[in-house]
Amino acid sequence: MSRNTILLTCSIVLNLLLFHSWYFHGQWEQSWTKSATAEAEFVASISCSGHGRAFLDGSILDGKPVCECNACYGGPHCSVFLPECIADADSGDPMFLEPFWLKHAASSTIVVPGWHRMSYEFNDDSLISKELDAQIRKLHAVIGNAVTDGRFIIFGVGATQLLHAAVHALSTTNHPSSPSRVVASTPYYPIYKEQTEFFNSEDYKFEGDTSLCNNNSGCKGNFIELVTSPNNPDGQLKKAVLQGPSAKTIHDFAYYWPHYTPIPALADENLMIFTLSKLTGHGGSRFGWAIIKDEAVHQRMLTYMNLSTYGVARETQLRVLKLLKVAVENEGKEMFNFGYQTMRNRWRKLSKTMSLSKRFSIQELETQFCSFSEKVRGATPAYAWLKCVREEDKDCNAVLHSVNITGRHGSLFGAESRFARLSLVKSDDDFDLLLKRMGTLVSQENNNDGINKIMTHRDEFIGTK
Repeated sequence: MSRNTILLTCSIVLNLLLFHSWYFHGQWEQSWTKSATAEAEFVASISCSGHGRAFLDGSILDGKPVCECNACYGGPHCSVFLPECIADADSGDPMFLEPFWLKHAASSTIVVPGWHRMSYEFNDDSLISKELDAQIRKLHAVIGNAVTDGRFIIFGVGATQLLHAAVHALSTTNHPSSPSRVVASTPYYPIYKEQTEFFNSEDYKFEGDTSLCNNNSGCKGNFIELVTSPNNPDGQLKKAVLQGPSAKTIHDFAYYWPHYTPIPALADENLMIFTLSKLTGHGGSRFGWAIIKDEAVHQRMLTYMNLSTYGVARETQLRVLKLLKVAVENEGKEMFNFGYQTMRNRWRKLSKTMSLSKRFSIQELETQFCSFSEKVRGATPAYAWLKCVREEDKDCNAVLHSVNITGRHGSLFGAESRFARLSLVKSDDDFDLLLKRMGTLVSQENNNDGINKIMTHRDEFIGTK
């Protein structure tokens, strides 16, 4: 056998050994995803009667995850309705989008290995996924609700953290002896007041309703105006009230999505805040982002975020990236149409019920042209801003409690107590129960009115005898 033949034979044998090792070792290495997938699919298959859900990180009983039931349901499989329970219309937990994600389980699922992004930073020493940054810009371009070109984007642990970072950033240039005055137009999101007062900073103080200073020439100093559009709680599209060099504005666009409102134009403001929770429904992921025009403000907010939490968890950023890719599929039509149709149906049902009442009223919202859907449409708000009209109903939340409904007290929004906010974004079970209980209130009102009319006619008849 020649030397060349021996070398060729050795080379073939070595390559076969390497291929064998790669093939079988590689197949073994890749099998870890199978066990993770099987575990997730097993938990997803657990029946909770459509009124609950089992989770991978849920409680275990007899070696199996147990059902976590929706409010007003109980039993091992959430099949028992609890008729005396409270209809919770207080929370803004956006579970109305859960059916969409159940339908899109395959495209929205991620597997996170134990070695995923263990470092504090990405390879470029930043705390922000460049791919997620690009995906957020694509999302806004598809929906047409915000300008991102030439802007800075930072991530936060939900909009709540970003709101305080923004207040901090806009107030740091002020002299400590003259703190910035934080204001918002009534009714305003309660967290603005609660958060500003909680941190009790020397750099800023909460002053209440914007109109108190807009109409008072004695109001001087630096102002930070918080503008929510659509507004929480009444769904109105809002604009800044205060103008001039001493007024700075934070635009909270948590609800500026086609689920809740027509999109009349691209928002092009200096500082805009968005949140994942009201976009996709994933409130538990605690993710939000700010779009910032001014580099100095961006740097101050970035410093705040770095010193408070040192960025957002890599697992969260990975999940958000996956969710947003699904959200923009087919130019966003599927997810946003699902959200819009769901909220429209809820608003129509509640409006029909409330139209039968003289005791209660809810806000009226204008129709507008929506650039996303390319048609004129009405608002489909996240909340009903309920007013108890009768003079004696001074506490509207107390009236709701009489039929086991809990809303959010109007006074928390800087408004009168005869107002209450009712959440329309929770699960189907929650909304159905709320609608039923509100129907009971209206029926009681109409029955009482009928009895009063009978009594009046009786008294008139007796008086004519």
